[in-house]
Amino acid sequence: MTMSNLLRCAVLASVATPALLSAQNRKPVTDEAAVMASAKAVHASVLSIDTHVDIAPTNFSATGPNYTQKLPRTQVDLAKMEEGGLVGAFLVVYVGQSPKLDDAAFASANAQALEKFDAIHRLTEQLAPSRSEIAYTAADARRIHAAGKRVIFIGVENGFPIGADITNVQKFFDRGGRYLSLAHNGHSQLSDSNTGERDGVWLHNGLSPLGRQVITEMNRLGMMIDVSHPSKQSMLQTIALSTAPIIASHSGVRAICNHSRNMDNEQLTALKKNGGVIQLVAFNSYVKCDPTRDVPREQARAAAMTDLRAEFGITATDRREQQSQIQALADEKRNAYLAKQEDITARRYPSDPPATVKDFVNHIDYVVKLIGIDHVGISSDFDGGGGVDGWRNASESLNVTTELVRRGYSKDEIAKIWGGNLLRVMERVEKAATAK
Repeated sequence: MTMSNLLRCAVLASVATPALLSAQNRKPVTDEAAVMASAKAVHASVLSIDTHVDIAPTNFSATGPNYTQKLPRTQVDLAKMEEGGLVGAFLVVYVGQSPKLDDAAFASANAQALEKFDAIHRLTEQLAPSRSEIAYTAADARRIHAAGKRVIFIGVENGFPIGADITNVQKFFDRGGRYLSLAHNGHSQLSDSNTGERDGVWLHNGLSPLGRQVITEMNRLGMMIDVSHPSKQSMLQTIALSTAPIIASHSGVRAICNHSRNMDNEQLTALKKNGGVIQLVAFNSYVKCDPTRDVPREQARAAAMTDLRAEFGITATDRREQQSQIQALADEKRNAYLAKQEDITARRYPSDPPATVKDFVNHIDYVVKLIGIDHVGISSDFDGGGGVDGWRNASESLNVTTELVRRGYSKDEIAKIWGGNLLRVMERVEKAATAK
């Protein structure tokens, strides 16, 4: 990182402080009894939506433990949503990016995506139809909420499974996909990823020609365009091209945490002009970071973990598959692995104190001050690495509302932040659609 960039990071970080509260002219509530009483009442009344929750199809099986129960190894399931008063969630059809952009890679990715679509439908149609239902429209969400069920949306993270066949966009839409991002970590056939900032290597300099066609097709269908993982150039080109508002389904504020996954002021201002919404993400490393310190440490930690996995024959690249391989080790070998892992993560390359709900709400404050209350929402990235102290799983969702009440946000404002803004954008995308 250059000296000019280091200075830029320092200046940006100095902007994002708790002093934002006074700038917003909101009066903090200091009576904790009043805070809790108000927060519980507000939380019980709003249609709260978390716009990014990762899933594993194994948790949607008709036999054995599944998403209808309080699972010990997930941050979200129906039981935790009900306990935490979280009304709705976008369950995500995610497929990681392959470096190969060929027919075989596309076919494999498409099969993985369909497996996740099937899992979500199984939950709402077979496992728990009395407790959950898929929402295909904003009106559906309100109806399902009124019926006392959990509102389940489907989001598609990474357009890679579309392959080179644009008809797959409609196929995903017909299965319930209501947003889609054109890239993830690594450039896809549709768009550059934010990860190009690491080495300055770009594949399309924003959107590819096929990616532009996909945006037009999504506008036609009434499918929200998600810009959380694509590059900044791709995001700005998307805004210029789209005839409907866009969303960032799980992003943070770059002025607070200078990570390429987060959005800078230029992007946020463009998002406001577009009428879109940024769903601020409660992911520790996107909420609270210091790139001059964190990046070298993370790189060293990652290299040490790669060496450790190689030593013990852990070959999987997917986090869940790695855990399965670790659990399959003989007891003595598994204990040795875990001891070495703890040495790497807790002693050789320890993390800083984790981000908290207060740190997370600082991102909300910042965006509200910069572009207004109508362009801010909430996401967790639970079961995909998300979580901050105070909001580690869906059962703790009240704590986010409590912090917003503590900072002086009104019931109507909290309703907008927790889902009203997202539903407004969804309605505008629906109305702008031209598909019959």
